[in-house]
Formats: sequence, structure tokens, C-alpha cells
Amino acid sequence: MLSVPRLRILREVASLGSISAAAQELSYTQSAVSQQIATLEAETGLALVKRLPRGVRLTAAGQTLVEHAEGIIARLDAAQAELSAIVGLRGGELRMASFPTAGATLMPVAIANFRVSYPDVELTLSEGEPQEIAPRLAAGEFDLALLFEFNDPEDAHGSSAATADLKRVDLLADPMYLVLSAKHPLAGRKRLRLEELKDEAWVQTSSSSPCARHVVRCCHAAGFEPAVSFQSDDYQTVQGLVAAGVGVALIPELALSAVRDDIVVRSLAPQPPLRRLTAALPNETRLVPAASAMLRILEEAAREYEVRRAGHRP
Repeated sequence: MLSVPRLRILREVASLGSISAAAQELSYTQSAVSQQIATLEAETGLALVKRLPRGVRLTAAGQTLVEHAEGIIARLDAAQAELSAIVGLRGGELRMASFPTAGATLMPVAIANFRVSYPDVELTLSEGEPQEIAPRLAAGEFDLALLFEFNDPEDAHGSSAATADLKRVDLLADPMYLVLSAKHPLAGRKRLRLEELKDEAWVQTSSSSPCARHVVRCCHAAGFEPAVSFQSDDYQTVQGLVAAGVGVALIPELALSAVRDDIVVRSLAPQPPLRRLTAALPNETRLVPAASAMLRILEEAAREYEVRRAGHRP
């Protein structure tokens, strides 16, 4: 394979028409330049330059090689410039994924702040549940993802060997609140215990979702099997069903950024169920600079969210 550094030397000799001038321009000795040209001729099996009384002239083979070298070197220089831009966050792409409620609350703030600081980085955002996103992140489809998980040994999504090497950074705790119709007999209570709702109909997300599974586990821990009347993965639909009086629901705080007037949100005693919102990134070998920058911005957005919600908890 032809050596790119030697091609650069040949191009300089061709441009200046002199081995000594090329040596001076490149800060080499004249003999070093001559040796590199000789090695290149040995690699190609062709004479590339013809020595003249004053300077040198390219042979037909040398001219052909220089013409190709110009394109090769230009592309390599462009690649180096692009890589340097990515490292300096002056270009490149950041492929992100998020579960819906974080994608509607925390992520938009982080994206807006990122674009102010790094307007030349192209951002893309995909949506899905953690059990779908985590394996795709591990497989290299994304550079960063927002996930959630419960502190429960039965909640194993995203913890398989395929995703074990992902770096996870805790961002915030997302408590789940009880949502009742404003006309419900218990609506006037500020705090309730889960066992007080054992005879209620329940509205929840689809039975295979991590949140639904956790709600069922919480009900089991309170001593009853929840009677699920309706399922929807759209929390606005869940709110609507609760407002209609067809059931009660446990909804994560991130999904309560907009609350209907005809429902009430109540805290569970003694402690509400919690899910932890985390940012997940690949290991260091696949970590892109833009992902590290976005992580810092997400951490700041999470801190700001914590401050805002402190005075608005039910």
C-alpha cells in the first residue's frame, strides 16, 4: 500500500520542481526527501521523477500518481477537519432516545440549551420504552438514552448481559402519585394508603409495561390484586378515564406536567412508589464528545426540574 506521507512529499516536489526546495519547505534534509522518493518508486515499480540540471520533472507515471494523490490527500484532510470539528463540537451528530414522559418534559429543555451552546451538532430523538431503547443503545444505534428503572429485583428491563456495559447516570427520582376523579369519595383526603383502594377499579398502562408491572407489585405488597378496568399507554387518556370515574390510577410525576381540572392528585403514605430516571451512554470506546456535553446539560436540567417541583408536590 502506498504511503500517504510519501505521497505528500511527492506532491511537494512536483509543486516546487525541486527536491532541495521541497526538503526546505517540509523541514527535511535533501537526502531524506530523495530517499522517500526512491522508496515510493520502489513501491510502484516505476520512475516517478526525472533529474534535470536544475531541479526535477515528473514522469508520466509521477504525474498520474500526483493527480490521484491530490484527491486522496484532500479527502484525508477533510476527514481530519471533520473529526476535529466533532471533537470540538463544531459538527457531527448526536443520536438520542427517550421514553415518552421524559421526552415531553426534561429532554426538550436539554435540547434547547444544547443548541444554544453547540448549534452545529445535528440532533435526532427517537421514542420508546426502556426495554426497547436500552438494547438498541448497546447495539450502537444511539449515542445517549433516557431510561427509567424501579428499585425492584423483579424489574429486570435493561439489565441483561447485552446492556450490562452501559454507563448509567442518575438524574432524578420520579415518584408515582394516585390520581382520582374530583368526585371520588376519597378526593378530599390529602394522603391515602394503597390498601384503602383495594376495592377500586384501576386504569393503567399496558400490562407488559414496566410501570404497569410495578403498580401490580405495589398492590400485591399492599395485600390485594388490582382489578384493571382499562389500559392505555397515553397518560392523557388515563387521566380522561379517571376523570370519567371508571377507575383510579398511579401516574409518574413526569406524566403530570398537565393535569385535568376534573381529577385530583394525591400522595401515597407512607412513601410513594419511585422510579429512577437515568441517562445511559455507551462505554468509553464508543462515547462521542457530544454525548458527554449533553449529559452535563441533562444533569443541569434535572437539577432545575427538582427546584421547580419542590413547591408543587401534592
